[in-house]
Amino acid sequence: MNTVADHQDVARTPAQRRQLMLALPELGPADGQAIAAFLDAVWAEQGLARASLDSYRRDLEGLARWRNGADGGLTRLQRDGVLAYLGWRSQHGWSPRSTARLLSALRQFFARLVRQGLRSDDPTALLESPRRGRSLPRAVGEGQVADLLAAPQVATAEGLRDRAMLELMYAAGLRVSELVGLPATGLNLRQGVLRVTGKGSRERLVPLGAESLYWLERYLQQGRPQLAAGQAVAAGNGNVPLFITTQRQPLSRQAYWGLVKRYAALAGINPERISPHSLRHSFATHLLNHGADLRALQMLLGHSSLSTTQIYTLVAREHLKHLHRQHHPRG
Repeated sequence: MNTVADHQDVARTPAQRRQLMLALPELGPADGQAIAAFLDAVWAEQGLARASLDSYRRDLEGLARWRNGADGGLTRLQRDGVLAYLGWRSQHGWSPRSTARLLSALRQFFARLVRQGLRSDDPTALLESPRRGRSLPRAVGEGQVADLLAAPQVATAEGLRDRAMLELMYAAGLRVSELVGLPATGLNLRQGVLRVTGKGSRERLVPLGAESLYWLERYLQQGRPQLAAGQAVAAGNGNVPLFITTQRQPLSRQAYWGLVKRYAALAGINPERISPHSLRHSFATHLLNHGADLRALQMLLGHSSLSTTQIYTLVAREHLKHLHRQHHPRG
């Protein structure tokens, strides 16, 4: 069997796992075509968001590249091949949550092949998804947030853009996909509000504070014109993006991930302990710590269910426990 060898050093951090994936062989054309056809079908049938489709693509391509065409490729994969890949992922520390998502993608992939008569069986049929513990969102302390926001060099156009993005994410509690996909028309500086289209195409209005408005105005007046260099900015999906690169294109989620990690290191924060969503989690946690109403927070975050928002009360409770242990004479 021609899969990737298992004698690699064990990956212990997300960065090491990303390097493992980058080192895998190139995706074969047959596997690439099968994955593309599946994603097109899922998009047409379910209308999944771009972020979900990208996650499915990475999951399926990772397995296909690890298998490297063994036993006829992804469409002919057998149960022992799935188990071998799951074992490799477990050895290198992938989370139960990401493994559950991988299995969900595989089940849909093989179910489609069975419906088309291209397979008579589903190799994932008897596999159980790993139990996912209720992990708490990881927020950054208020002092560390201030250091992170101050890290970009605002004397440059890119630095102004990055400062405005970080300020806006913390001020509005945006998802990463919402931030990088913001249209220029969604921001109303005069009224101090942002119109956001979130999951399920639900719109919400989010108020902005003076600090974020200040940096957004500076970016629009000084940074964005320099990045555009006097050229028209291309409209993606019919909308002109608010945040652009020097190529006048919207930033990708991966590019935002990279800048957050870079500025975390500059601010003296361990980059492995921060993620692109950290400012969204910090937005929610800090509001609750300062007495915000849970239902108001639900509206600001764009959650369809209050139960999703309630997990932040557990984060706030853990914060109070920590303060008690640290400062109470019998803590």
